[in-house]
Amino acid sequence: MSRVAYNNSVQEVVLILEWKRRLVFWIGAISVGVVAILFAVACEEANILFHRILTISPYLPLLLTPLGMAMIVIATRKYFPGSQGSGIPQVIAALEPSETQEVREQVLSLRVTVGKIILTIVGLFFGASVGREGPTVQIGASIMHKLGGLARFPKHDLEKGLILAGGAAGVAAAFNTPLAGIVFAIEEMGRSFEEHNSSTILMTVIIAGITSLALLGNYSYFGHTSESLEFGKEWSVVVICGITGGLLGGAFSRALIEVNKGIRGRMGAWMRAKPVAFAAACGLLLALIGLASGNSTYGSGYSEAKSLLDGSENLPESFGLLKMAATTVSYISGMPGGIMAPTLSAGAGLGANIAHFVTAIPVGATIILGMVAYFAGVTQAPITAFVIVIEMTENHEMILPLMAAAFIAKLCSRLVCPTPLFHTLANNFLHKSGHAHKETVHKPD
Repeated sequence: MSRVAYNNSVQEVVLILEWKRRLVFWIGAISVGVVAILFAVACEEANILFHRILTISPYLPLLLTPLGMAMIVIATRKYFPGSQGSGIPQVIAALEPSETQEVREQVLSLRVTVGKIILTIVGLFFGASVGREGPTVQIGASIMHKLGGLARFPKHDLEKGLILAGGAAGVAAAFNTPLAGIVFAIEEMGRSFEEHNSSTILMTVIIAGITSLALLGNYSYFGHTSESLEFGKEWSVVVICGITGGLLGGAFSRALIEVNKGIRGRMGAWMRAKPVAFAAACGLLLALIGLASGNSTYGSGYSEAKSLLDGSENLPESFGLLKMAATTVSYISGMPGGIMAPTLSAGAGLGANIAHFVTAIPVGATIILGMVAYFAGVTQAPITAFVIVIEMTENHEMILPLMAAAFIAKLCSRLVCPTPLFHTLANNFLHKSGHAHKETVHKPD
């Protein structure tokens, strides 16, 4: 065979492999979008069914929610170990270059993905205050990781780029916010954003977003708000929301981190020895919080946040604080489920509370400032916070106030919780797995 013929043959093989990888890559991106949509529909149906139960009697959750939470924890520990929590810390842990393939396969396994989907849906059916966005991040990362292995992508892309892209696509498809998906990948999941991975992430988010758009249409979760703030005195509410949301968000994160590390004393010993009984106790507490809130703290909180923005429903003054409490109880119970949507909902309640004291400011503007500030306080990811709310409310007049509130909230949050929630939980996960990496947790700037 001549050298020219040999070179042509090699080029043909390389071209075929390249197109094979692209095909698998596109299939993966579309799959993330489709699974995210089906997951969203199933979660919404579960939430609707639970609220139908409430119409029979608001006291039924006192029995059903503890029973449901206990069942979920039994199933999690027996059949789906590793599916607990939101899913974002697990993906961050899988992105660590020091991780072994064994740990990565455990975090992004098919078993964990299926468990995450089923148990989050069941949790919403029993009234847990959880969201589907964090689990969708882990689901998206798992899909891209598995398909990347089939296509035999280069090791670097498989271990980081595709996982990162899958997680970003999960956020984009779950919230219908493609820009937020990209920002989330850069700010929250990827501590170093390499140009080598940029096209992979961007294309995955675009394809997943197009899939969502094709199946569900162009929509925003919280509709459209047009409120704005005049620069000057009205900006005082930016500082108020930033400080309050940051401190409360930091306290929420600190509580989750401390419980995740393990509570000392009799309570901690009981939690570890009797995890099912503890989950049932959490379910009872969750039902009591629901009763105190007029049944408004169950589920992800999307409808409650939207009703606050458009003024269509009168929620109790305590909704924001009770939603924070319900989300905390749901998370520490040991069940799968995310905190992003409940966090936005609790932030909306916080903004509504602040609006009562700053009557000269448009109520809608204060509410979305509360959403951004509390979300930034919990995650310490200010860019993701204001981008995701801007896309979900289609309000571009509030860009600068939302940016300012988010960064104020981050600074205040660090006074209470020195390290970011998801990265700290990822580090704890690695410690428990015996593969801790000293650089996983970000140190304060």
